Amino acid sequence: MVCHIARMLRAQKRHISFHTPGHKRFGADITELDYSDDLSDPTGVLALAQADAARILGADASFLLTDGSTCGIYAMLYALRTRGVRTLALPAYAHKSVFHACEALGLIPFLIPQGVEAGIPRQPSLREMRESLARADAMLLTSPDYYGFFPPLAEARAMCTQTGKPLVIDGAHGSHLHGMPAHASAFADMWVDGVHKSLPALTQGAVVSAKGEWAAPLAEGAEYFRTSSPSYPILASVECALKYPRGERAERAAAWAKEQLQALANDDWTKIVIPFGECADGAQASLERRGVYPEFNDGNYLMFYLSPATKVRHIRKLVRLVRGMPRGEVKSEAPVAGMVGFKTMLLPIGEAVGRVCARACGIVPPCVPLVAAGSVVTAGAAARLKKAAHTFGLTDGKIMVYEQEE
Repeated sequence: MVCHIARMLRAQKRHISFHTPGHKRFGADITELDYSDDLSDPTGVLALAQADAARILGADASFLLTDGSTCGIYAMLYALRTRGVRTLALPAYAHKSVFHACEALGLIPFLIPQGVEAGIPRQPSLREMRESLARADAMLLTSPDYYGFFPPLAEARAMCTQTGKPLVIDGAHGSHLHGMPAHASAFADMWVDGVHKSLPALTQGAVVSAKGEWAAPLAEGAEYFRTSSPSYPILASVECALKYPRGERAERAAAWAKEQLQALANDDWTKIVIPFGECADGAQASLERRGVYPEFNDGNYLMFYLSPATKVRHIRKLVRLVRGMPRGEVKSEAPVAGMVGFKTMLLPIGEAVGRVCARACGIVPPCVPLVAAGSVVTAGAAARLKKAAHTFGLTDGKIMVYEQEE
């Protein structure tokens, strides 16, 4: 299958640059020229690439993004907002970009409760989805989530169809599923594929797509939020990644590795999630000394993220290294709601234990709330935030909490 953007870049003309970018012709990083097309009004190679993306992803319209899935989330929620949606049912442990987009666009979120089982937020149940959707104008689901689980998508689609409400899917971790029954395209009115996460594209490469009447408002949203200076190497990598072979050998090796390592019994072959409990930090350090880097350590599990480009020999090496490592007990804390106040203050993490959190915060990745706004900061959550190398929602290492009445 032809990769239109890459072919254009390989054939690009040598010329004297009096245009951006300022490095003046470093490799394939160029700007909109007479032969390179314009993502804001594509009529050439970019139009061909987006048409191919839509066909591959099962969409009526697809829009290439160089700003990651976050840009796609904003574009989808913008499309909803401009077509009358004011309230949105969404999982309590949705990605932080969903909450930020709701706040920026004035959408009121109705949280779909998610239970925490063995330290992992579980996908919402049908009953919880139905109750939250009854209060909202639309629903957003995460499919698959960072731990490799899917919500009940067919039932969600039927529920939204019956009530005449749109369904959008954050499919940031599911682009490798295109053409398969579990892909978001089989269920959603709009969805985003974080192509760089589970297909061999450059970081920040993504695609946001729509079906039917949602194509036009999504086009508005994409134009509104994506950069006016897109990276052509990223664009080319997204197109080529969507056309990359499926990778059945890696899929089979992943299934074998999960069995050998007693990994979490999830539904997504690209996510090997291994319970280490209190031994997670030691396991991560041991692996990294050997040059093996997991996707994340959430304090209980190490997650190893695969793609069709993962080499089978590397999966076998992972099994050899991990098989004999010590494991501890997985700790699980269910969130406890607190009394929400009005005034807020910042406290050091240790001093915030027992107080009600005013701004969601967590570990990066997986970028889902470890402590949600309105829940009590527990000692366990505080300890995990202190140990984490990368976090979100903190300010200079402090947690925003509600002031307590005297």
